[in-house]
Amino acid sequence: MEIEPRVREILSTVGRVPEAATAPADADLYDLGLSSHATVNVILGLEDAFDIEFPDEQMRREVFASVASIVETVGSLTEDA
Repeated sequence: MEIEPRVREILSTVGRVPEAATAPADADLYDLGLSSHATVNVILGLEDAFDIEFPDEQMRREVFASVASIVETVGSLTEDA
């Protein structure tokens, strides 16, 4: 399963940031409307979709600030699994 398309889908639907589907990978998701509350839902959606768990040290705003940073983090967590 490719990570980036699934991340974009979760951000668009669960995170309620439709622009995430087409925004540049380095675009600031918070500038596009991602809220703190929606971030929690995105985290849960990502954990379910990729069968991972974000460690406490990854629970930082910058990890979820862009598609690129989410893809990088999810990729590293799926490699560790």
